[in-house]
Amino acid sequence: MKDWIEEYRSGYNMLRDAIDGLSEEELRFKPAPDEWSIHEIIIHVTDSEILSTHRMRKVLAEEEPLLISFDQNAWVNKVGYDLLDREEHLRLFQLLRSSMQPILDHLTAEQSERVGVYADAGPVTFKQLLEYRVEHIRGHLAQMKRVREAYQVSQ
Repeated sequence: MKDWIEEYRSGYNMLRDAIDGLSEEELRFKPAPDEWSIHEIIIHVTDSEILSTHRMRKVLAEEEPLLISFDQNAWVNKVGYDLLDREEHLRLFQLLRSSMQPILDHLTAEQSERVGVYADAGPVTFKQLLEYRVEHIRGHLAQMKRVREAYQVSQ
């Protein structure tokens, strides 16, 4: 569990490092019309973090709470991610992660096994939610790398 918490703690720096030095053109480049730009990925990661921070706290506070998923493609396509401020969202991501740190630093083994229930996927433990947060960033960092590579090929 300690390794998951440490990687969770470094999520903001990992995102920051991934976009360091990229031009606005690179950040806004879409490999295909139905694929996300790095800018959109950053906004998505923050939106996901807002919801996930809520879910993790809910699992710690309530008895087997109902957890709700969201349609990430609808959010990207209908919320106007192009209009949103990337730096503001990165700061929000950083604040959300740092706000969870005292909770994670004092998390007990019993708390890590508390359960929430997704309406569409069934039960999940707090530990699994935390692991998913780490995996989520890993997956989107890999996606950002693919977008950068596609941009380089397009030039």
